[in-house]
Amino acid sequence: MRRLPPLSAIEAFVEVARLGSIKAAAVELALSSPALSRRVQALERFIGKPLFERRHQAILLNAEGERLLAQIAPALDAMSDAVESMSHSAELLRLRLGVLPLYASQRLMPRLGELRRAHPQLHIDVDTGGRREARLGDTLDAAIILAQEVDPALYARRLDRNRVYVIGAKALIEGANPITTPEQLGGLTALVHRDMPDTFVEWRRSAGVPALEPLAVDHFDSGPLMLEAAAQGLGVAFMLEMHYEGARDPRLVRLFEPVASEYSYWFVCRPRALATRPVKIFHDWLVEVMGPEPAI
Repeated sequence: MRRLPPLSAIEAFVEVARLGSIKAAAVELALSSPALSRRVQALERFIGKPLFERRHQAILLNAEGERLLAQIAPALDAMSDAVESMSHSAELLRLRLGVLPLYASQRLMPRLGELRRAHPQLHIDVDTGGRREARLGDTLDAAIILAQEVDPALYARRLDRNRVYVIGAKALIEGANPITTPEQLGGLTALVHRDMPDTFVEWRRSAGVPALEPLAVDHFDSGPLMLEAAAQGLGVAFMLEMHYEGARDPRLVRLFEPVASEYSYWFVCRPRALATRPVKIFHDWLVEVMGPEPAI
């Protein structure tokens, strides 16, 4: 049998090539950056030629590296799939998923029965705790997050696009002094989610009242509690279109026209995790049922 380079060196090369970063690849493989660099250098010595162009802030495949990646990456993926399918052929699959409570209750839970019927072996631990991105690869396998942009070291798939709604109690548009102009919000409390701190600023700017200041700004880390606070007249909530539509609460009304939001829901995971069966099954199902957007 012909002598082959160490599999660890090939794996390191593929991760660096895919991520374009020694640091990001080292995180994926749970190695230090120097240790990962040594593995890549070992492969280059084995082959007898450099595979990357090393620049100050980046590492890029050269022509030889591109040719090698095209030939070995599919084989490495096929080998990983084969091992994964054998190891899980008779076992339950478990996914540790981080998700915001409001997305879970409005969008995810109503559809999970479909996923279970299609993949009865997949079981999901739902985690609504914070710091979802930071916990990927540790206590979470994947997460659904709400963000304007995502760490480029992660695999990310946009799940939707949204508009900012101003949501208030129905009583605000009834009675002797109904709310009819944005300027009237200056006497009310703005309710803002901690994961979407810029929603009020987005709406204020797009609505043409950039100097508008509310009576106060109250912050929440729970979407359902924000909607309840708005319904009880404790303030007006600056949330997303899907939050209002999903609430179906007759106590709530939309005030004013919505404006485009930079916030979206994203599916995120470590790039390496996407090759595991639980993550891939859930990812593919989620993209199909929630409406796909181009991957980044």
